[in-house]
Amino acid sequence: MEKLLNRLEGDRIIWGVMITLSMFSILIVYSATGSLAYMQAGGDNEHYLLRHSTLVIVGIIGAYVCHKIDYIYYSRLSRYALLLSIPLLLFTWFFGSEINSASRWIEIPFINFTFQPSDLARLALIANMASMLWKRQRDIGEFNKAIVPLLVWTGIICGLIGVSDISTASLLFLTIMLQLFIGRVPVKYLFMLIAIGCLAALFVYQFGQRGGTAVSRLSSFMSETEIPYQAEQSYIAISTGGISGKGIGESTQRNFLPHSYSDFVFAIVVEEYGLIGALVIIGLYITLLYRGMAIVATSQKAFGGLLAAGLTFSLILQAFVHMGVVTGLLPLTGLPLPLVSMGGTSLLFTGMTIGIILSVSKSTQEDSEEIRLKRTERSKKRKGYDGINRPKNVRMN
Repeated sequence: MEKLLNRLEGDRIIWGVMITLSMFSILIVYSATGSLAYMQAGGDNEHYLLRHSTLVIVGIIGAYVCHKIDYIYYSRLSRYALLLSIPLLLFTWFFGSEINSASRWIEIPFINFTFQPSDLARLALIANMASMLWKRQRDIGEFNKAIVPLLVWTGIICGLIGVSDISTASLLFLTIMLQLFIGRVPVKYLFMLIAIGCLAALFVYQFGQRGGTAVSRLSSFMSETEIPYQAEQSYIAISTGGISGKGIGESTQRNFLPHSYSDFVFAIVVEEYGLIGALVIIGLYITLLYRGMAIVATSQKAFGGLLAAGLTFSLILQAFVHMGVVTGLLPLTGLPLPLVSMGGTSLLFTGMTIGIILSVSKSTQEDSEEIRLKRTERSKKRKGYDGINRPKNVRMN
């Protein structure tokens, strides 16, 4: 175990948060998939337990592999991934597997596994945006040279994701806005990006698959009398959780709440673990945000800081939007809770996201140690000491 821990580089607190949430995820998903196992796995509760546990391990392995790669390489890799994501998103739009009236997945033959290209596109856009901002810092005020590529890539990727997944596209758009703000893009160009976002929203509403659903959900959210079925069952789960919850595996609303293992998993957390459990989960995400911003503040290179900021924001915003939906503060979406909800490629790409953040942290620590050693060496030279801590200019009798 000690040898394994020594191999984990970067911020140890982030490692701890990821592993804690991942282990907790196995417990909560096992509890929440009882009805799903009855309907689709012949009542075999262990089916989804083993499947989800395997995917959790895959996500952790993805984090480990990504944190071993120098984050500078992600500058070039992100461009290739971004170029690849465009045909994948187009293929998904026209030929993808349709679930809940939306084509968001590509089914991989022979292995019975589905891949969601929006996960790749989101990670690629954030990383590539950090790279473009880094390379254009000296010309950040020049519209054609620096700003236009940022606006074009954001509009294309968010638009293609939005035709089948408006909530993910909206969250990605907000993340990019924050990333551009940190990257010193003038505010007038941020308003221009908002205008492009409005045009993309019109395109999505006109040609997308979920425009009508989004309008219906917003209407239900604004209504004082109409409560959607999912929201009602979520409120019941939260209200019956109390301070300490009903206990592990004692949820009753998992049998009535749709997607209780993914889109509404936080409601099951509150029901089984109560307010105390909810605060612990919220505290872990806040810790992740704090440590991510600490990496941003100490990064020696602009690319590392912008990359860590964008990826940290993407995880934390998704987590708090999920919790806002479950508690009724936001309209219904289909966003899972990062590291906790059951998923396929989402767990892998979440692990990769944290791995890249840890790669920045590892390099930042190495740079800080190198700077500290150089300062110590310069200090010794100024004081005129040799290797045995004795003044060089003193003659020995």
